[in-house]
Amino acid sequence: MATARLPELTVTQGVDKLSLYQWNTRVALHYFCSVCGIYTHHRRRSAPDEYGFNVACIENIDLDSLGEIPLTDGKDLSIVGEE
Repeated sequence: MATARLPELTVTQGVDKLSLYQWNTRVALHYFCSVCGIYTHHRRRSAPDEYGFNVACIENIDLDSLGEIPLTDGKDLSIVGEE
């Protein structure tokens, strides 16, 4: 996950496929693909002028060029490979 201020992040494709999930204060906005379920981005409750976004959702990104990236198992909320 990476961070961008609101004006720095633009969804260029698939806006019509995004599903929004909110709870409690409804300040945080969590977006997922309605087709495959992948988390794409969210507006943070603690910093509502920022988005956290899934770097793997950026078209043509070379993830290997970013160095070692910890993978998270969302189901178990743990970092993959940790004992």
